[in-house]
Amino acid sequence: MTRALNLDFVRSQFPAFASPVLSSHAFFENAGGSYPCQQVVDRLHRFYTDRKVQPYGPYPGAQAGGAEMDEARTRLAAMMGVKREEVSFGPSTSANTYVLAQAVRQWLRGQNAAIVVTNQDHEANSGVWRRLADEGIEVREWQLDPATGSLDPADLQRLLADGKVRSVAFPHCSNVIAEINDVAAIAAMAREAGARTVVDGVSYAPHGFPNVTALGCDVYLFSAYKTFGPHQGIMVLRESFGMDLPGQAHFFNHATLYKRHTPAGPDHAQIAACAGMADYVDALAAAHGVSDSNAASRNMAVHDLMRAQEVAVIAPLLDYLAGRNDLRLLGPRDAAKRAPTVAVELDGPAVPVSEELGRNKIACWAGDFYAVRPLAALGIDREKGVLRMSAAHYTSAEDVGRLIAALDRVL
Repeated sequence: MTRALNLDFVRSQFPAFASPVLSSHAFFENAGGSYPCQQVVDRLHRFYTDRKVQPYGPYPGAQAGGAEMDEARTRLAAMMGVKREEVSFGPSTSANTYVLAQAVRQWLRGQNAAIVVTNQDHEANSGVWRRLADEGIEVREWQLDPATGSLDPADLQRLLADGKVRSVAFPHCSNVIAEINDVAAIAAMAREAGARTVVDGVSYAPHGFPNVTALGCDVYLFSAYKTFGPHQGIMVLRESFGMDLPGQAHFFNHATLYKRHTPAGPDHAQIAACAGMADYVDALAAAHGVSDSNAASRNMAVHDLMRAQEVAVIAPLLDYLAGRNDLRLLGPRDAAKRAPTVAVELDGPAVPVSEELGRNKIACWAGDFYAVRPLAALGIDREKGVLRMSAAHYTSAEDVGRLIAALDRVL
């Protein structure tokens, strides 16, 4: 196996790097949405060209379309170490989480139960759970450290101590703080206390698809448009939990887990195109000498290659920002402990700085990024916002160098 990611090969898999519109800027808005890989683009084009009919019907285009939708679910499940029935598609992670919360609302109705949320989450994995208080369900907040942004597992242990908690919702990593939480340890702690775990993986999955069985959580949610794919939300819902929850779809579909909690009609073309993400992982594995026949093992080898590249490439940016006294770097300074999503609080509003960076050929943005609660907990004014610069495994050292030089000029 090749020990380092072949960046030339990687970038050749993404049409954006040859685009006259996109390639003019160093791209640091990956946390808002990654570039799609060629394999996804090809599958989406093929579906709209000669499969865009109601799938599964008794004629060639319908059969081919249904087969590609099935392929996407089967291959993504194998990559993440779960059953194919445990992978559900929906219009977005926010929508998937909302539907899941309605199921939990019914599941806990009338019980003397509590749930745990954090103030480190994107609002998608916070607000819908907090509204369960309308049913008399107690909502407990696992609070971040206002100095570091970190979540302390000892604080969660205290929230779980009385045995009333039935669900814990938390992020794999925050989209502004970026510290990687120990999902496996947290899930084990919750399970011991009789609680289910719902993990927002939107800000982690772009940096390597996880093995969800190894993580031990009951739900893992992420967005395909941030993992080099089309605009879909993907929810891994473990069978033992999903079949216990009241179904949210048509009653006659409740026996099928991936339909049970999908009330809206799926986007056939985008589901089929998600198989392109698996194509890409397999292409990376082959290009780097990963020959393991097990899809989950191949995926984790690629995961480790991606993470190693990101850790190396983002470290100089973290060092540069940590050395400035005119901004506050959020999250760990150690690149190995965080996703390469780097947010900073500036002395003044962040949006004008992102606009000036745009004029300096740097693509990034500023604002609250729906992380209103984390920013408030850190004492950051929502109107001022933060400047966020987010990399992916295809980000080059040259890109980071251009960013640092632009920051020098703009700040």
